[in-house]
Amino acid sequence: VQLVESGGDSVQAGGSLRLSCLVSGRTYLANSMAWFRQASGKEREGVAALNSAGSTSYADSVKGRFTISKDNAENTLYLHMNSLKPEDTAMYYCAADWSGRCGLWVGEYNYWGQGTQVTVS
Repeated sequence: VQLVESGGDSVQAGGSLRLSCLVSGRTYLANSMAWFRQASGKEREGVAALNSAGSTSYADSVKGRFTISKDNAENTLYLHMNSLKPEDTAMYYCAADWSGRCGLWVGEYNYWGQGTQVTVS
């Protein structure tokens, strides 16, 4: 499974962004997909997850502001981010796994993208 993120940018606080993650290769293995982020000097943390059954989970810090979705026809995972805050500044990573779980723990995911930078000022 190959994952390529895009959509990161520099925005002002209160703004919106949409991140995309194109999935290729053995896409049938991507039963669980998620977005993680890692700010400078901090550990990578789960932001939002989605499984093939349509269940979702979100970190408390982004609930009500971020929405995860997937276009199966386009093999693309999205993260819609609204009301962005400076503390949302981080490198955002797309992750996938075959398990079908909907967790936000780094260890649950075997496939990772290279990341896309989001900066909120």
